[in-house]
Amino acid sequence: MVLVFMLFLGKEVNMKTIGLIGGMSWESSDIYYQEINRLVRNRLGGLHSASLLMYNFDFEEVNRHQREGRWNFASEIIMAEAFNLQRAGSDCIVICSVTGHNKVDNYQGYISIPLIHIADCVNERIEGLTTVGLMGTKYTMELDYFKSKLNSQVIIPSKEDREFINHTIYDEISQGIISSKSRLRFYDIINRLEGNGAEGVILGCTEIPLIVNTDEYRIPIFNTIEIHCKAAVDFALEE
Repeated sequence: MVLVFMLFLGKEVNMKTIGLIGGMSWESSDIYYQEINRLVRNRLGGLHSASLLMYNFDFEEVNRHQREGRWNFASEIIMAEAFNLQRAGSDCIVICSVTGHNKVDNYQGYISIPLIHIADCVNERIEGLTTVGLMGTKYTMELDYFKSKLNSQVIIPSKEDREFINHTIYDEISQGIISSKSRLRFYDIINRLEGNGAEGVILGCTEIPLIVNTDEYRIPIFNTIEIHCKAAVDFALEE
């Protein structure tokens, strides 16, 4: 275990090193980097920032494997980089992508340090809600790797809305395009999920928080980046 020793209010603070696997896409990975450092600074004050290591994928490579259904291979290369981050001194692994978690449970034997799974973090946050809406890539909305870890009943948008969300994630947000027209459509989709019984909505893709303002809705909107980053910092700073 690699520890960073610091003096804080006259006492020693042990900070563990967070290993980030990013680049899926780098637009959201950049937010992870900023948010984790911001949380550490807010907790410790002064000039403190996080101890972290990052591996950034060429997303085109990973996306090709996912798009063509080679999920085991995609997850294997993700966890191979998790092992490399462990060897480099990371004390935990954070995959900066919801879709990137598909099948990773099959390969956790690659590492001996904790993988902070995004679905576990979200499940803790939505505790008490009977029904939640889920927005994400079509894989996250339609497959079970995320939904199966949630204790709440999960409802997803219509097929037409799922196609739109998926298109917006890959062809707009992941390429740095934030469209006001798409933002309005996301607003309508969230309202439809509420109308169908959702007591809260999970932004189940780490790109979606870049286009959705969580303060604009009557029901709770769960930002997976914020939830995941908080869990990572909790781990890094726990005594």
